[in-house]
Amino acid sequence: MGICLSYQIKTETTFYTASSGLDSRNASGNGTETSNSNSKRSSASIPPTPRSEGEILQSSNLRSYTFSELRAATRNFRPDSVVGEGGFGSVFKGWVDEHTLAASKPGTGIVIAVKKLNQEGWQGHREWLAEINYLGQLHHPNLVKLIGYCLEEDHRLLVYEFMPKGSMENHLFRRGSYYQPLSWSLRMKVALGAARGLAFLHNAETKVIYRDFKTSNILLDSDYNAKLSDFGLARDGPTGDQSHVSTRVMGTYGYAAPEYLSTGHLTAKSDVYSFGVVLLEILSGKKAIDKNRPTGEHNLVEWAKPYLTNKRRVFRVLDSRLEGQYLLNRAIKVANLAVQCLSMDPKSRPTMDEVVTALEQLQESKDVAKNDKKGRQVSQQSQSSFALKKSCRSGAEETPGKAKYPRPTPSLLST
Repeated sequence: MGICLSYQIKTETTFYTASSGLDSRNASGNGTETSNSNSKRSSASIPPTPRSEGEILQSSNLRSYTFSELRAATRNFRPDSVVGEGGFGSVFKGWVDEHTLAASKPGTGIVIAVKKLNQEGWQGHREWLAEINYLGQLHHPNLVKLIGYCLEEDHRLLVYEFMPKGSMENHLFRRGSYYQPLSWSLRMKVALGAARGLAFLHNAETKVIYRDFKTSNILLDSDYNAKLSDFGLARDGPTGDQSHVSTRVMGTYGYAAPEYLSTGHLTAKSDVYSFGVVLLEILSGKKAIDKNRPTGEHNLVEWAKPYLTNKRRVFRVLDSRLEGQYLLNRAIKVANLAVQCLSMDPKSRPTMDEVVTALEQLQESKDVAKNDKKGRQVSQQSQSSFALKKSCRSGAEETPGKAKYPRPTPSLLST
């Protein structure tokens, strides 16, 4: 599947491997693994995954649209309505009634994003169904809202809330006047929001492994709040005494955990590794895999790891466009968190709850520092104001013919 929203810049290589070999195809979404879980802000939990198509569609709590309705909502899928493209197909801008969610006249009601899938056969249908299964039942501020779907003959469409700022991938890597470099504070806000979304999945009643965590699947609303999208490769996590889920290896090069690639064993810690890769992309402004970089730097994780734990060398990794926007000790803490998430030993990686806590503490320390700085500025301004008034009083006393301002009483000075 792919991201549901605007301004996606290019397709990515998603791999599907069976025990016998590797089969590659282009797609806009990745293949990382997801597990079902709740978080502190969870508003719903998901029951064990229904297995039949009928059960999934009936239990999704989504609106079922006809193809003609969505055609009308998107101005007949006109090319100038396209806001995103990928291996899954195209994403169109459309409109629905704010109250009934029925398709409305273009330009009226609320804006939606309509993902129109190419006819990809059984695999495409499975991913379309997985998206409905998870986003039709899971609700959280950091998950994109799925509004409805269309299944009519060979047509398979999905209807989402519109995310006006597009994907995090575009803001980090696309150059141009539309995409200005994200500030340090906004990057940390997005990282925290995405971490909360993963923590929610990992803590749900039936754990969900996302298996597709990457910057192109982090969508941003008008206030840069992060929401996870594209649940086509999500999987229920292990249950009972199971330590992992065994699956075909599916994912995007550069994001998948090494132990998952080698064994096909999927756990929540697979998502944590993928989060570490994304956090490194956020810090560096560099893609996980980029063959255009110098030899030895194609793989971001392999190149950056030696620098992340060195206070004097961490600057080699940090995005130069962030100069002066952060305190070094906070940048180092974020870098150390990325290193922990990228540990080769899954057991040494933190849980997503621990990641959320670490990022929240950084946000809180930033707020405290900001308040302290503001307090110092107010104090300095007060002192300057008092000194100025005192100077004015002195000048008035020494100049004949000028009105003298009354001195404050000693009791007022001491308060």
